[in-house]
Amino acid sequence: MRKGLLTLLGLLLTLTAADAQDRTAMEVIDDMAPGWNLGNTMEGVATWAGVDFLNNKGGLGAETAWQDTKTTQEIIDYVKSLGFKSVRIPCAWAYGHISNASTYEIDSQWMTRVKEVVDYCINDGLYVVLNDHWDGGWLENHIKDSDTATIERNKTILTALWTQIANAFKDYDEHLLFAGLNEPNAEDQAATNNLIQYNQTFVDAVRATGGNNAKRVLVVQGPSTNIEHTCNFMAGKMPTDVIEGRLAVEIHYYNPWQFWGMETDESWGKVFYYWGQGNHLSGSTHNATWGEEADMRNLLQMMKTNFVDKGYPVVIGEFGANWRDLSSLSGESQEKHNASIKAHYRELHRLCKEMGGMVPMTWDTNYRSQEGTKGSMTIIDRNNLTVFGIFAMEGINEIYPRPTESTVRNTMRTAGEQPEAIYRLNGQKVDGSHLTPGLYICNGNKFVRK
Repeated sequence: MRKGLLTLLGLLLTLTAADAQDRTAMEVIDDMAPGWNLGNTMEGVATWAGVDFLNNKGGLGAETAWQDTKTTQEIIDYVKSLGFKSVRIPCAWAYGHISNASTYEIDSQWMTRVKEVVDYCINDGLYVVLNDHWDGGWLENHIKDSDTATIERNKTILTALWTQIANAFKDYDEHLLFAGLNEPNAEDQAATNNLIQYNQTFVDAVRATGGNNAKRVLVVQGPSTNIEHTCNFMAGKMPTDVIEGRLAVEIHYYNPWQFWGMETDESWGKVFYYWGQGNHLSGSTHNATWGEEADMRNLLQMMKTNFVDKGYPVVIGEFGANWRDLSSLSGESQEKHNASIKAHYRELHRLCKEMGGMVPMTWDTNYRSQEGTKGSMTIIDRNNLTVFGIFAMEGINEIYPRPTESTVRNTMRTAGEQPEAIYRLNGQKVDGSHLTPGLYICNGNKFVRK
């Protein structure tokens, strides 16, 4: 029976993948919210261990260089159970994972491990955005370098990396998206013109590998992933493509700086502990004076006008604000700050849902401490499979509610009340009475346990 089921599964997935690859970027991204980042993980770079550009000293231990938890299927199951529909996997390649510097060959063990982590997400029916992250800054910190020899060498390396990545994943269906870079440092039109060339190089390299990559949704980055820079310098300058409707643009939303990341008061301004309508603390000098709901709407509307309305959906690849412990500050209100965090996460997700064509992907560091007034951007405690950033999660779930047990039971009934056998997509048989959230096969049919 198992062999027959796996044969049927293979046929079903082949047909499903072929059909799925016909969905546009807009259709895919409208199905991805809310999103979550496996942050500080596959992009970790242990520079203290001698890791450098185009060497192979990162090893599999790079996964826990910046945080202490190895990724498992159970962690991704928990992410799914919270209501997230997509996972962004920031990833390093050129820094510490190159086995042959002359050919830019990616270490095979590292590629295998990245695929395992991607598969954890695919097993659960989640979408995945896989990128070339900061990666030691080999390209992201040198976008503005304009001499021809440097640009051509950078294009050669970028092509080599993405050709290998694309070939390794060419049979994956629409649930896997590629993002060329992360936060390319471009602050003016001249640097953006270089970035436009690199975005084109990325698209051309992936498309040349064929297979499902011929139609895969590809995500290119705006200059510094800054909304105003992206709209001012890159609107109307997206890459050319061999297929229509498969490109998206990425920006990040860390606004205002004084609320999400600033740690100490400066002569030019105060840290904002309180954000949003109804959340200001009377008499406090730490209330936001800019960057609140109206500014958030205006910035997102810029992206909608310049990109979404022109057929290019938006991936907000990173978003967040530091949740702070204000107990050391006399007279300040923790409750108002908690409400501010909740409102900030809720409002961005609400606006993206209202406008359409945008998916916010929450940044998560897996650092389980608020560090006093410095704050923390962690949502999930991956060690204990609990929610650490409870107010951020509450804000997200007000717009995208967490699945309930009744939803689970109703979903299970579509596969039959007493299924004979249930399998993961990789063919592993599972106990039907203790399913974690994910995508399964029962009696030859796929179903989702939410």
